[in-house]
Amino acid sequence: MSQKEGYINFEEYSQVGEPQKAERAYAWSTAIGLQAVDGLTVSQYLKDTAIRNIEGEITIDEARELIKTYYQTKTSREPDDEEKQEADKVSGNIAKILAEQSFSFSVPTLISIHRHIFEGVFKHAGLLRNYDITKKEWVLRGDTVLYGRSQDLRMALEYDMEQERQFDYSGLNMGEVVEHLAKFVSGIWQIHPFREGNTRTTAVFTIKYLRSIGFDVTNHLFSLHSWYFRNALVRANYQNIAKGVQRDTRFLEQFFRNLLMGEGNELRNRCMLVNPPEELDAPSSTPSSTPSSTCTPFTTNNENVLRLVKAIGHRQFSVKEMLAAVGLKDRMNFMEYSLTPAMTEGFVCLLYPDKPRHPRQKYLLTVKGSALYNELTKDASK
Repeated sequence: MSQKEGYINFEEYSQVGEPQKAERAYAWSTAIGLQAVDGLTVSQYLKDTAIRNIEGEITIDEARELIKTYYQTKTSREPDDEEKQEADKVSGNIAKILAEQSFSFSVPTLISIHRHIFEGVFKHAGLLRNYDITKKEWVLRGDTVLYGRSQDLRMALEYDMEQERQFDYSGLNMGEVVEHLAKFVSGIWQIHPFREGNTRTTAVFTIKYLRSIGFDVTNHLFSLHSWYFRNALVRANYQNIAKGVQRDTRFLEQFFRNLLMGEGNELRNRCMLVNPPEELDAPSSTPSSTPSSTCTPFTTNNENVLRLVKAIGHRQFSVKEMLAAVGLKDRMNFMEYSLTPAMTEGFVCLLYPDKPRHPRQKYLLTVKGSALYNELTKDASK
């Protein structure tokens, strides 16, 4: 893979037809890019180590151990060593988390993600903050978002998670799904449960959650636009009536429309400045429909999958019931050419994912599958 002046062309890995390398490259790309939310950059040693892991020369755990040893044995010190060490260790930890398939939608999982991201970096890794905070934000011209009260953090997180767990995505089109997800993610971030590292934790949690509900989040938006992501979260949670500023989720929605719908909205940080100078262009409220080469569409050309999605709809079916719904009798062919592709592409999931052989196992549409079903039935009703 080509490297120039320390730059890693992660995009090349997604084009060479080796899925494992592409997945590892995506994890490292995201992990490294997310350091920008706190103004950090990784070392050349980290980049070299990441390449060795992507190429399969070493495991992710060996890569993390090499990074740890590198700073323990480093004899010459540079002025930015402390910041580089944080960025390197955190990048390795995030890459490991993103490579893991397991995920549980819960407050303990969010806390665990923070602990695993910042283990060996912060003494307070995985601990909720016990004091109130304010932060001067560039995009707010030095003002701060009002974050959650320290004594209410766990309760606020539990409430938001429970509301999301009970939310009914059926009947929503993809634009409405994006709008809701933007509000949910911005709400979790606004609570700001940790002393430091909230944006990086929120981003990793969001990626894992989106994957769990059917979205194949394998592009580099979190890597390339992590600073935009943070500023968009700020704008979604800032309101100052005296200054004529309202909470504005459209910037975050544009990010998610690019991420989940393959749109090509221009993501410019300067457009999010509150009360911007007149010479700055105002951001468009109308999303572009130009697809981005790194975004994943939420539809499919597989006719068998489309037929199955329409058959399931907003119900829960056993394999036998699905066979009847699509008018097939051959179970093996159905599994190979319909159900397995539908699950692989993130449109169908198990009712009991942790117990595949559950006696009352059913299949249902994911959020992504539900959005596709709504689009298909909407088109059919015209």
